[in-house]
Amino acid sequence: MDSQETSFSLLMLPWLAHGHISPFLELAKQLAKRNFHVYLCSTPINLSSIEERIVELENQSLSIEIVELHLPSSPELPPHYHTTNGLPIHLQPTLRKAFEMASPSLSNILKTLNPHLFINDVVYQWPSAVASSHNIPVIQFQSSSAAMVSYFSHLLRTPDVEYPFPAVYLRDFELAKMLHILEASTSNGQGSDSEREDSSHFVLIKSSNEIEGKYIDYISSMIKRKVMPVGPIIKDPVRKDENLEVIEWLEKKHHCSSVFVSFGSECFLSKEEMEEIANGLELSNVNFIWVVRFPLGDETMVEDALPKGFLERVGDTGIVIKGWAPQEKILRHSSIGGFVTHCGWNSVLESMEFGVPIIAMPMQFDQPLNARLMVELGVGMEVWRDNSGKLHREEIAKVIREVIVDKRGEAMRRKAKELGEKIRLKGDEEMNGAVEAISQLCQKTKRRSNGHTIISPRLV
Repeated sequence: MDSQETSFSLLMLPWLAHGHISPFLELAKQLAKRNFHVYLCSTPINLSSIEERIVELENQSLSIEIVELHLPSSPELPPHYHTTNGLPIHLQPTLRKAFEMASPSLSNILKTLNPHLFINDVVYQWPSAVASSHNIPVIQFQSSSAAMVSYFSHLLRTPDVEYPFPAVYLRDFELAKMLHILEASTSNGQGSDSEREDSSHFVLIKSSNEIEGKYIDYISSMIKRKVMPVGPIIKDPVRKDENLEVIEWLEKKHHCSSVFVSFGSECFLSKEEMEEIANGLELSNVNFIWVVRFPLGDETMVEDALPKGFLERVGDTGIVIKGWAPQEKILRHSSIGGFVTHCGWNSVLESMEFGVPIIAMPMQFDQPLNARLMVELGVGMEVWRDNSGKLHREEIAKVIREVIVDKRGEAMRRKAKELGEKIRLKGDEEMNGAVEAISQLCQKTKRRSNGHTIISPRLV
């Protein structure tokens, strides 16, 4: 039988959140370009969110296959809730438990595909244990910032020792909120998972030494394993034509005169937050595009969620969009001078990629730490909340005007553009370093290749 050329095969399993599957897909694309065959595994509903991007990959002849992970059936958690996107808060513990119960499904997938390597999300350890039981080596991928990971790793390991980087911190109300979330997770089984031994060989992280070198090194020193940045791995611009009227609206605005306002796909504003942000935008008298989202099944009309008469008062100064907007195209546009964001890590890196200063309005989880990292880097300003965590319209308007109207914004734009260029230049180098380490680990696996010739991954 003639030998057949093939590449190393990798199976990737992100946590069931759009904020996780998207960077996993971008990592898969980078690895496929470098001659790996990648299986990307998730629930059908989660995979449907990236369906159009998968079709584009097929057109590019990239070696990526999707693999469905099936969670146990439950009347309380129908298949359309097998994702965090739009999931009601009270069902989040149920989803976590269902995910852990998918161990047999993952085991069958690993047995069938028999990949050379398993890339697991750092959120859960049980998939790593399943892979190890099949003698498949494991590495982990961290899609959050190194600042966040190092902060919480430090807090969990040495709570009585001061964190060594004072620019990144949580305020009392933020820490209380985070501890409440962690306690809720532990009480519903996630804690037992996090206590399992980590069997990974090393960790990849969606970041760059150019912006987080000291944080990356600190994580490595704590976990006693190599932590390798792979660059920002920003997704390619969406090619669909929806909302072209938004771009046409931007074309009529002056250079750097407008802000883009968006809080991600899984962050939903309270009525009070909506009112303060709306009034802050109106007070600022700055052009804006505001993307508003509601939980799955919530049929609230945008007009009903905004202060009475808001749309009429702002007129052509602002546009409010329900649901989706072409974020990458908007951030790339020369009329955008600032990004009002919750500071999810993907959004932060996109903003830096396009040289747009950040107007930070963190909501939860890692976002306050990401916001303060941006302030430390000189590419953002934070909208300060009061000690109870409430936003105030005057503060929102003040920060927006400082970034868009005042000279301070000009300095931040220069800094953001400079860092964005450095990250782009460093990105391929960092990714190639990770590819070499992955290749070496695959080569160490004592597997018979059944007469196949293994092609060494290529560096781009």
